[in-house]
Amino acid sequence: MASSASPAASAHPINVRAAVLDLLRAFGMTTIFGNPGSTELPLFLDFPDDFRYILGLQESVVVGMADGYAQATRNAAFVNLHSAAGVGHAMGSIFTAHKNRTPMVITAGQQARSILPFEPFLFSAQATELPKPYVKWSCEPARAEDVPLAIARGYYIAMQPPRGPVLISVPADDWARPCEPVLPRTVSTESRVQPDLLAQIGAALDASRRPAFVVGAAVDRDGAWDDVVRLAERHQAAVWVAPMSGRCGFPEDHPLFAGFLPAMREKIVGLLTGHDLVFALGAAAFTYHVEGFGPHAPPGAQVVQLIDDPNIAAWAPVGTAAVGSIRQGVADLLARPAPPRREAPRPRVPAPRAEPGAPLSVAYVLQTLAELRDPDSIVVEEAPSARPVMHRYLPILRSETFYTMCSGGLGYGLPAAVGVALGKSGRKVIGLVGDGSSMYSIQALWSAAQLGLPITFIVLNNRRYAALQEFAPTFGFGSGDPLVGTALPDLDFVSIALGHGCEAARVSDASALRETLATALRMRVPTVVEIEVA
Repeated sequence: MASSASPAASAHPINVRAAVLDLLRAFGMTTIFGNPGSTELPLFLDFPDDFRYILGLQESVVVGMADGYAQATRNAAFVNLHSAAGVGHAMGSIFTAHKNRTPMVITAGQQARSILPFEPFLFSAQATELPKPYVKWSCEPARAEDVPLAIARGYYIAMQPPRGPVLISVPADDWARPCEPVLPRTVSTESRVQPDLLAQIGAALDASRRPAFVVGAAVDRDGAWDDVVRLAERHQAAVWVAPMSGRCGFPEDHPLFAGFLPAMREKIVGLLTGHDLVFALGAAAFTYHVEGFGPHAPPGAQVVQLIDDPNIAAWAPVGTAAVGSIRQGVADLLARPAPPRREAPRPRVPAPRAEPGAPLSVAYVLQTLAELRDPDSIVVEEAPSARPVMHRYLPILRSETFYTMCSGGLGYGLPAAVGVALGKSGRKVIGLVGDGSSMYSIQALWSAAQLGLPITFIVLNNRRYAALQEFAPTFGFGSGDPLVGTALPDLDFVSIALGHGCEAARVSDASALRETLATALRMRVPTVVEIEVA
């Protein structure tokens, strides 16, 4: 957290714009993501040379890019949206940022204060209520001179666990008003788990004969990957990834890695049966997608949880929950005396080798990608129907090399890949998206091309919303029943990519797959590979 005064801060008044820019410098937030409207223009008067503006062609794309960037840099991103209409366009991505626990300071334009009583064109009638409940805090300052204080407060709130977006509505005439400088402060973002609760969890781990860990997105968010590996090895625990996790918290080639839990109560219980202790680490216990029945944990199994979000701890139906930093909590557990050595769990059965076919299977495509990609490359994924196959054929091996949305709301993958590439400068980013998902935010290709980022976008084109068709039996559809609104014919992603300024290629058979992917992964400019799959 920034603690030093900015060079421009002094005892005499400056204007709101200058005070805010000084604060953003001190917070390390000199990248602004936006799609400006008329009420935002005063912020950009005499735009400083040490800032950069990342333009998105639609507000949901803007917030998606900022989400990827904030996660990649581990600092809040600064976003500028346009009044009610722009915030409305962005709401799906704001919801995803909320579920991703992504720190973000969003400013939204507002019409000048003097005309607000007359309901002017393009104003926001209830600016602070519009983004709720998916921001941690929202504010329209009572006075123009309070805008810098509001933005400083918003930054501290956004960065406090559980992190998330905040929104400040700023009337257009506020930016030029005089104000006092606001000095950045040091505000703690650490929260240590109660020692007695952690001791209970440690004792339960020591006493367990067959422990299972269920790791969630908060493990990687909090930089606890390596320590969680050490803790699992110490206790010879089978390690599962929590349902709908937006990050990977454990190397998927590790002998203790057990697999991925589905978002269904009965299946979770079935997979965890035989374990006498279930430790939810940085994860809810548990996230469900469909109605379920019966117990929430296997018979005879104790459930304990370490989570950074008190709300998640509160709604967990079973177990002892400790709230605080995942990284610090795991480090404290590692500081305990080592327990007696126990037998390792049975290793995960490897996936059968996928073979080429016509049409191409998703398994063969992802197996080929896994063989070609550098393990340090970063996968940003939004291909819901392909995710179970990805879990078997595209293992994630290292910390901070996988990002997806925790929300289930589409439109995240393409812009987030742009944001991650900006935040992890020079790293190769692979945007793995479905054909349906990509069309929610296809404009992100233009931003990637304009910025010249080293992203390979892989579009798995199955010409349908396949996830819906696969989910339909849950609601009573038979295998041959028609499902309206799921077909996506005649989308040409090569033409779309070229039209946005990217390189592009199409693969429709196995003979061209390996060479085309290898070439695209070597490219240092945005490249789209459309792959026609079964």
